[in-house]
Amino acid sequence: MEAMLAPVQSFFDALAQFLADHPMVGEGYTAFVRFLFPALAILILYRAVRSLLRIPHTPETWGQLSLPNGAPILLTHWENIIGRSAAADVRLNYPSISRQHAALCRGEDEQWTLYDLGSKGGTQINGEEVKGSAPVRLGDTITLGGVPLMFLPQTVAEREELDEKRRMERPAAIWPSFLWLTVFQVLTCVQLIVAGGGANGAQIALAFLGLTVVMWLYFVALLCTRCVGFELETIAFFLSTLSLAVTASSAPESLFKQFLAILLGLVLFLVLGIFLRDLGRVQKIRWLMAAAAIGLLGITLVAGSRKYGAVNWLTIGSMSFQPSEIAKICYIFAGSATLERLFRRRNLTLFIVLTGVCIGLLGIMSDFGTAAIFFVTFLVIAYLRSGDWTTLSLICGAAVFGAGIIVKFKPYILSRFASWGHAWEAASTTGYQQTRTMAAAASGGLVGMGPGNGWLYKIPAADTDLVFGMVCEEWGLLIALLAVGAIITLALFAIRAARVGRSSFYTIAACAAGSLLVFQTCLNVFGSVDLLPLTGVTFPFVSNGGSAMMSAWGLLAFLKATDTRENASFAIRSAPARRVTQEARRRAEPVGDPFAREEEAQDEED
Repeated sequence: MEAMLAPVQSFFDALAQFLADHPMVGEGYTAFVRFLFPALAILILYRAVRSLLRIPHTPETWGQLSLPNGAPILLTHWENIIGRSAAADVRLNYPSISRQHAALCRGEDEQWTLYDLGSKGGTQINGEEVKGSAPVRLGDTITLGGVPLMFLPQTVAEREELDEKRRMERPAAIWPSFLWLTVFQVLTCVQLIVAGGGANGAQIALAFLGLTVVMWLYFVALLCTRCVGFELETIAFFLSTLSLAVTASSAPESLFKQFLAILLGLVLFLVLGIFLRDLGRVQKIRWLMAAAAIGLLGITLVAGSRKYGAVNWLTIGSMSFQPSEIAKICYIFAGSATLERLFRRRNLTLFIVLTGVCIGLLGIMSDFGTAAIFFVTFLVIAYLRSGDWTTLSLICGAAVFGAGIIVKFKPYILSRFASWGHAWEAASTTGYQQTRTMAAAASGGLVGMGPGNGWLYKIPAADTDLVFGMVCEEWGLLIALLAVGAIITLALFAIRAARVGRSSFYTIAACAAGSLLVFQTCLNVFGSVDLLPLTGVTFPFVSNGGSAMMSAWGLLAFLKATDTRENASFAIRSAPARRVTQEARRRAEPVGDPFAREEEAQDEED
């Protein structure tokens, strides 16, 4: 590797000499780009954030139920709760219908199943009582509590109207953001080389060039598959650019590893996203993923090494990584569930056991930051799976009791949080990292001192646990807040997209992933400035670290899988619109119409 970089480095050695002879050139460039970077960051993120939050999502439609008066109710999910409750997907305000009367679910094979949810008024299909579940077909009559409903496909006109409305909600063109991000990356690369006086110039240039090339290759490749939604990836690539810059400032020898981590994270994002397209396949390996989460944490406990007070690193040869980061993906994968599984097994016993084992292992490893992240993620998943506040309150009480027991038998744990809230009083001991972080952040002001010009990187964990302070110092408060806002945007998108999600699995997984990213960001940001205890967790996408970067990209796949906008996600299959339209057409056209038969035959041939 060094032999390959030698010719390139010779150029940067000459550049270093030039900068040493003409210091005003480097200082002038830094002064210029310090004010340019926030403007570029806003241009990069504006389209992506606006597209994610402002474009309305017209739900996909998979059929309809016709009321006794002929009024249609569209089925906008693969899994639909039918009942009198205001929270039901299909609300029927009839006294004889239970609050959650039945569920109508579509399988991957496009077949529908009707489940009776213990209703008092009973459920029938074509007059036959449904005990548990029964298949239902288009044209069947579903009777709930004496109220007959006709299960029908959409008409051709309805389908075309909704298709047109969905096409109007096409995601914003993101290529301008990619162009601005390319400019941002080039200017950042030059600034880091200038700040370093040409040292490590070859590594910095190749790392940023590699990121730019990978970003555009990804964009062009998916564009060729007619994919048009790149907002999530724009945010991820922007934050990953900050990560490379942080690594170049603090540990330039790790630049190649960090670039490789971004590349592997992107591959994981693609593989996981494509895997999530098949919900039946996903359901088959849920417990395998649960075993993987426990196994990763168990191996770390047995063979891991201690770093910054926690046993959370596994070293293989010259490589070290944190299995707990990958365990986050496995945990969300195992915790999410389809609606059909939820009403068959309403209790959370097995999921609670999984959570207890994972958090217990993390507690023994003294990785309390990650344990807190798992617990908050558990609360989100448990609420979405049950909606039972009483159960969650009891679980929270049990968690507080368990924490008290741990502190009782391991009182030294409290010493790790002794400086919380008064770090300046222990500036030379337990508050050393927080006080230096706050001082560095204050010195950066709004636009920062310029990438590569800070001093916080000399403090332990500056580019991981304290990275928010490092970004504030070198990039300024404006870009630091934009980075935090980008993570919050991901969570808001998850909440918004969940309303029109196909399956509860995608909804639960996306909300859990978004909550995890936001809570982890809060722990990192507030911990580094002494608003919360410093728990030693990373800033998603931004902190230096391979396993953390891969985990962040993997979690992004859950968000991608819940995006149902037209051609906006490679992680979902397109709706079989033509097939539904054909069936509706068969019902609408006369049997003997030769033109209808000819048009259907042409559609089948296409």
